[in-house]
Amino acid sequence: MIAVTLVVVAVPEGLPMAVTLSLAYSMRRMLRTNNLVRKMHACETMGATTVICTDKTGTLTQNRMQVADITFFGLGEKRFATDALSLIREGIAVNSTALLDMSEPQTPKVLGNPTEGALLLWLNKAGIDFTQIKESMRVIAEIPFSTERKFMATLVENPSGERMLHVKGAPEIVYDMCTDYPLTATPDNVKHILSEYQNHAMRTLAFACAKVADGANPIDGTRLDTSGLTFLGVVAIADPVRTDVPDAVSDVIRAGIQIKIVTGDTPATAKEIGRQIGLWQSSDNESNIITGPEFEQLSDEELRRRVKSLKIIARARPLDKKRLVEALQANNEVVAVTGDGTNDAPALKSAHVGLSMGDGTSVAKEASDITIVDNSFSSIGRAVMWGRSLYRNIQRFVMFQMTVNIVACLIVLSGAFMGLQSPLTVTQMLWVNLIMDTFAAMALASLPPSASVMDEAPRRRTAFIINRAMWQSIISTGLLFFIFLFGLMWYMEHIDIDSLTDILHAGFIPDNKGLDPYELSLFFTTFVFLQFWNMFNARAFATGRSALHMKGCGGFIAIAGAIFAGQILIIEIGGQFFNVVPLKLTDWVIIITTTSSVLWIGELIRLFHSKKHN
Repeated sequence: MIAVTLVVVAVPEGLPMAVTLSLAYSMRRMLRTNNLVRKMHACETMGATTVICTDKTGTLTQNRMQVADITFFGLGEKRFATDALSLIREGIAVNSTALLDMSEPQTPKVLGNPTEGALLLWLNKAGIDFTQIKESMRVIAEIPFSTERKFMATLVENPSGERMLHVKGAPEIVYDMCTDYPLTATPDNVKHILSEYQNHAMRTLAFACAKVADGANPIDGTRLDTSGLTFLGVVAIADPVRTDVPDAVSDVIRAGIQIKIVTGDTPATAKEIGRQIGLWQSSDNESNIITGPEFEQLSDEELRRRVKSLKIIARARPLDKKRLVEALQANNEVVAVTGDGTNDAPALKSAHVGLSMGDGTSVAKEASDITIVDNSFSSIGRAVMWGRSLYRNIQRFVMFQMTVNIVACLIVLSGAFMGLQSPLTVTQMLWVNLIMDTFAAMALASLPPSASVMDEAPRRRTAFIINRAMWQSIISTGLLFFIFLFGLMWYMEHIDIDSLTDILHAGFIPDNKGLDPYELSLFFTTFVFLQFWNMFNARAFATGRSALHMKGCGGFIAIAGAIFAGQILIIEIGGQFFNVVPLKLTDWVIIITTTSSVLWIGELIRLFHSKKHN
């Protein structure tokens, strides 16, 4: 029976439960930090992340698009039959998929694409009812926007029967489509204006239109006949960086994690955003940024060599993100990637951790492992902190559990080998197994995350969960506990006492007399309280702080209190079932005081290490 029980005690069957408890607890708590964990394993994997590939809009920026400036060309040229400003207003109204919620006229809300919504808000602010313009037009054909085409087009007919083609999209795409340009819309002038906007991190859109003859159809499926298209102007849309993002980026970089921005914006806009958040440094150059077309031209081998130095992919397409993830994984990186659109699903699925956005599509959310409810990069940084803290909690439990197992096994085995009575009965060992496996797992799993984990480099994927410091603690503490307990057991085998106050002057009995029930109760209680105080040392492992620093550790304190009270109740009322007898008050005081030296010695060691590192 003792042999079977010893096997039960020796095998850390509480480890799977400790891992599951830690994951489940982290999932619940991470939701409070705007991280909705969809797949449990993602909690821990996030802590091992070495690269984060992030979108720009909404994640690094506020996603509050607003028109910052407009440059119209040809407003004073008489050759335009219709005023260019009116044409742009008409183009904004009819060539759009967004709407405005006017339920509160003073604060209209955008429904749909934020960029297109910003244009509608600009019209609304100017006192122009875009719905009136839109409803007066008959839509004949349209080409929706896509990241591959980078433009959208709509063919409409006005009440007078005149047909107009309106085009909106990336300036370099729209400008090249046109065949008619105002006098001031020279390539150099347009390039200079775009550069000024983009250097201030503004998103730019260009507008063009063409009068279409009756019977002509410039739109054929997704193909567009651009003959007669006139370039009208450029709109700059600002999207400020989130105020908390620069600090979050700094924390993530300090944690040894690379950040790569994947955006559809121009290189100049992307670099300015990178500069504002602290990613793009003055020492960076063109080798650290690449555009989507250039990215596509790289062979897989070239990409693997260059991918580490890349910080920004501008004018990116959805498949570029998936290929980037695969190239990083080929270099043994642990990759987390953000995405909000249906086209991002392949990249989210390929990454070790897919991070969908709270306002993303259902397809993106289904393909992801974690949903960032508030869309902010700061929440991603907090997810990394939770993942690393979770792994540390599991390490604490493993260290604590293995120490208990080593001491219990050595005590029982040494007693058997030396012909001594086993100091721990079957029921006592099962109680030890219960509190040290189940309760300790719950206590250490409930520990809050520590910001200090962000000062460390990501762990290697091949790293063993028991590191050198843990081995040293397990072996040294386990052996010290064993030596102390074995000495106590041997000594009590050769003396006869009724209280610990008699232990130093009791008469020595040469032959093994065995342990009486009172002595067994003393030994059992001493064994449990040695492990009890060591649980506090395990809690403080790798924190660099005192074990008595209990801020946010309400769960740990409650469980520790339950173990403390449970041991007292078992001794006082456990009786024959646990093979124990009640102890005297003086014995309780001596045992608790003496065994607490485990905690105080641990505190001195932590204080020494803290001063040494400072």
